[in-house]
Amino acid sequence: MGKITGFLEYQRIEEGYEPVPQRLKTWREFVVALSAQQAAVQGARCMDCGTPFCNSGCPVNNIIPDFNDLVYRDDWKAASEVLHSTNNFPEFTGRICPAPCEAACTLNINDDPVGIKSIEHAIADRGWAEGWIRPQSPTASTGKKVAIVGSGPAGLAAAQQLARAGHDVTVFEKNSRIGGLLRYGIPDFKLEKSHIDRRVEQMRAEGVTFRTGVLIGALPAGTTVTNEATETIPADRLKAQFDAVLLAGGAEASRDLPVPGRDLDGVHFAMEFLPQQNRLVAGDEVAGQITARGKHVIVIGGGDTGSDCVGTSNRQGAASVTQFELLPMPPQQEDKPLTWPYWPLKLRTSSSHEEGCMREFAVATKEFVGDGKAGRRGKLKSLRTVQVQWRDGRMSELPGTEKDHAADLVLLAMGFVAPLATVLEAFGVERDSRGNARAGTDDGGGYRTNVDKVFAAGDMRRGQSLVVWAIREGRQAARAIDAYLMGVSLLPR
Repeated sequence: MGKITGFLEYQRIEEGYEPVPQRLKTWREFVVALSAQQAAVQGARCMDCGTPFCNSGCPVNNIIPDFNDLVYRDDWKAASEVLHSTNNFPEFTGRICPAPCEAACTLNINDDPVGIKSIEHAIADRGWAEGWIRPQSPTASTGKKVAIVGSGPAGLAAAQQLARAGHDVTVFEKNSRIGGLLRYGIPDFKLEKSHIDRRVEQMRAEGVTFRTGVLIGALPAGTTVTNEATETIPADRLKAQFDAVLLAGGAEASRDLPVPGRDLDGVHFAMEFLPQQNRLVAGDEVAGQITARGKHVIVIGGGDTGSDCVGTSNRQGAASVTQFELLPMPPQQEDKPLTWPYWPLKLRTSSSHEEGCMREFAVATKEFVGDGKAGRRGKLKSLRTVQVQWRDGRMSELPGTEKDHAADLVLLAMGFVAPLATVLEAFGVERDSRGNARAGTDDGGGYRTNVDKVFAAGDMRRGQSLVVWAIREGRQAARAIDAYLMGVSLLPR
């Protein structure tokens, strides 16, 4: 590495944040990125560890020691090329990835890990600023046509790879804008949508066609799906028009909480709440917006989606925000000898939590309580909880711990169970025990479903996961489709 003793000489430098009162007034990003000098110091901390576990800890297998060293040596253009060789969208992951690579960093055994995510963020942003990131058009056309259903990170990664291989790629999106979860699920204060727009323009220049407002497969009678589709294309027609189809939609079926009072006015899924604000920031009109302004908000679910609900509620002007987690509070410090190089169990406090949030752990919701007025749909006024304990993986309630909490708005952010089954049913794709598309990843039938020339990748295949996993699956599915169409593929895995 560039500086053999760097990890002994330099400490980890964290990216900064704008002050809370300042950032709560806007919906823009508030992270203060590392300077070039700070990133170089972080790069110098990368050890000559022999076996870089960060590579395998990263789902897209970023070549992390190499770009760390290049940043240390001030060769940023080469660092950008190395980073893009494995990751189509490092400006996304450099902002929103939880960085499993850092958990796997060898330095993390007994010290703070290298700030890999912050270096990736710096490289990606500098690559755009310097004009190094340009369209990569194919040298020849294969004459093959590929349809991609869903424009989230898996669909976009697959589309870019296949277009660069010379295929004619069309991406279908049911909403009015491209991006999937990146666009509608992640708040702008974590990922401004200009980053998506910039990539879409690059991909258009590379030959990718985007069609928005198009729903693939008719909906079953009585079924409604939140989307902005103005056109429906039957699955059979899509199969007839294209040589291969990749299903790359998200896991949009939210986990519900079927307790008494669930139907009260004021209890909503997080993915009813978050996309509305993103649409407003984009300049769209939203009828009947679910807003936290002036309300006592309770978020049920302690993951990233719950954290996004907290940050959004505070920016909307909530009177108070409380977050419930069913599991007990994790330890402040992980047991590194036990968990390294895997993702550790420890208490994580997000920037949204720091903006104002009460957190309660080992809490189960028993009932949503309404105002009791007859003759109309009841309005939420509180919810009743009970403390729980966990032993040997089993949960039990603690007698005498029931409690009522004032609440005007409850947001259910307990994760996602499966993709909406409509598109899978339309194509006749078999599902696994969790309701995801059944498709393996082995070389013999990579990402193929039971339906001829139909493939599946991303959350639709593996279930709810990280953006970086979606990018990996999109890239690997692209290679599988390329090999299916051409007999062999030179696309990287």
